[in-house]
Amino acid sequence: MITIAELRAKHGKMSQKELAEKIGTSQTTISSWEKDISVISAPHLKRLCVFFNVSADDLLGIDLTDKKFCS
Repeated sequence: MITIAELRAKHGKMSQKELAEKIGTSQTTISSWEKDISVISAPHLKRLCVFFNVSADDLLGIDLTDKKFCS
């Protein structure tokens, strides 16, 4: 799993405000996502994935080889 904060850091130490402007949300929303206070909506998840060129699985921490939730 890669976090939004890690992606921002790898992207030239981008601020929450700069990212918010790029994907059409607020700095407060970015902060809430990073602190696990709120859940990312599907449209914003898609924007994050496209902007950072990562998969939703990477952002959500989904490991398709982990079958513990399938039983």
